[in-house]
Amino acid sequence: MTFTAGLPRLLLLSLLALLLAACGRFGKDDPLETLPVEALYAEAKESLENGNLPKAERYYKRLIARFPFGPYTEQSQIELAYVYYRNRQSEEATSAVGRFIRTYPTHPSIEYAYYLRGLINFDRERSAFSRIAGLDMTRRDQGAPRQAFNDFAELIQRYPNGRYAADARQRMIYLRNQMARYEINVATYYLKRRAYVGAVNRAQYILENYPQSEFTGDAVAVMAESYRQLGQTTLEADARRVLELNHPNHAYFQGGWPREQAKWKQLIPFMGETRG
Repeated sequence: MTFTAGLPRLLLLSLLALLLAACGRFGKDDPLETLPVEALYAEAKESLENGNLPKAERYYKRLIARFPFGPYTEQSQIELAYVYYRNRQSEEATSAVGRFIRTYPTHPSIEYAYYLRGLINFDRERSAFSRIAGLDMTRRDQGAPRQAFNDFAELIQRYPNGRYAADARQRMIYLRNQMARYEINVATYYLKRRAYVGAVNRAQYILENYPQSEFTGDAVAVMAESYRQLGQTTLEADARRVLELNHPNHAYFQGGWPREQAKWKQLIPFMGETRG
């Protein structure tokens, strides 16, 4: 009676032992657990170069876990950050590259790490949905572009003649225009809502902070129109004079600037175009 009652328990223990043995054999056959560090890195690198990002991520992460120190681990950390970036995992990429910069400030790839940090923020808001829908990115929050601008500025400050400096400068020009355009969108929105003081303030902000952007003419036009509506004839004349001198063909002089938005766009004021 006792032997019969204990039989199910004995069978259960035997089954668990077999399962543990099978798991042990499987673990020993798993290349992630058996490959030496050099081979593990080579597999990860090859997967990255071939565009197999999921495999590259798995191998880099396992290498770092199994071998927490050494040159292969250090390089794997920055390459894993790039894998996250390529896979549009912005938060993971930012965390990984920030950790690399803090941990290895003298690493041979440190310049690239600063550059990659800028790229991550540069592309953060460029989601697949935004590209498909054709959304105007300058009508969204500019936190990521502003951070990218600062990232590239720090890169250039640290490595003014470095490998990535020229590209960083071009991206900063683009970002400066994007941020200026965002401010113009806000300024013209205020203008159309007859918030003329707010429009003037935004326009002045553009001229003070983005003096070399493509939108300085629009900023002066906003000021001229706002002063006209406010009855400030002297200030209006000054703004028109500056606009005529620097942007003689601006659409403001043809009237109807900024052009009206479609009715549906007025329901979502920061959608669509406003430039004349």
